[in-house]
Amino acid sequence: MTEPANNVTLCEARDALERAVRVSLRAPSVFNTQPWKWRLAGDVLELASDPGRRLGATDAEGRLLLLSCGGALHHARVALAAAGWHAEVQRFPEEHRPDLLARIRVTRRITPDATARDLAAAVSRRRTDRRAFGGRPVAEQTLTRLRRLVEAEGARLRVVPDDRVVELADSVDLAAYVNYIDPAHRAELTAWTHRPAWTGDGVPPQTVVTQSLRRVPVRDFLPGGSPGLPASADQDEGAAYLVIFGASDRPVDLLRGGEAMSALLLQATAEGLATAPISEAVEVIWPRQLLTRLLAGAGEPYLIVRLGYVESAEAVPPSPRRTPTDVLSIED
Repeated sequence: MTEPANNVTLCEARDALERAVRVSLRAPSVFNTQPWKWRLAGDVLELASDPGRRLGATDAEGRLLLLSCGGALHHARVALAAAGWHAEVQRFPEEHRPDLLARIRVTRRITPDATARDLAAAVSRRRTDRRAFGGRPVAEQTLTRLRRLVEAEGARLRVVPDDRVVELADSVDLAAYVNYIDPAHRAELTAWTHRPAWTGDGVPPQTVVTQSLRRVPVRDFLPGGSPGLPASADQDEGAAYLVIFGASDRPVDLLRGGEAMSALLLQATAEGLATAPISEAVEVIWPRQLLTRLLAGAGEPYLIVRLGYVESAEAVPPSPRRTPTDVLSIED
């Protein structure tokens, strides 16, 4: 056990890190699998992937698992910065332990970061909104702010031009078809959309929208089932489609991509925008290659995010979350 630095007591450090884990519970993840584990030992908090929650069919390469864990890491970092703590983060600190994704240590008190406070305040309000967005466009200034945030997290952002959205739609549609004809994927989808309430995970029917005509198809989470959200007359007319991408698909780059995803989603929420990650086109190799064309060879696509405004004032129901005791082990 190490002594906390700069007069930060062990009790203060552990309390701050535990609080950060609680905030990280709200991070987005593919199929709401929440595929991460935290371990607090002394004044050090460790983030590891949970291979038991990896989607073997949908995420055979483990790319979305790393993006999801990156989201949890960013949520924790935001919580610490908003509370006035400076934290040192080591990503992949031990080469022989690829499941150990990050190590966090609180080092000193700082002036609470204003941007982090805005992002932290958005954590409880953020939802994956699968409803259609209306005709109000997303302002260029907003897209610029989001791009800068993504770049500050070590990833990059590309806005899909309107005249190329049809290409994006084709890649998503092709991936959805490939997944649909795969019995293993269908079984996985069923398993994670029919979770018992006590598990605190999965995609509940009340957050799923009825299928309808959209500019880019939305995943059918309940084929033949009864979604809880009705379709609307909107068709995502004003939606912006953003591609988060990076230099490579190395694990560290994918983890940073997940942190960038979290920053984008929280900032968009803080500005009153609705968001919905789209992962189908990166789940299947051939559609992902089509998506790469939209980047003109600039990098490796990690995730698509649909961004816009919903006409309805009614909030989407929150997805369930696991408890701290489910994800956090504490050692003296």
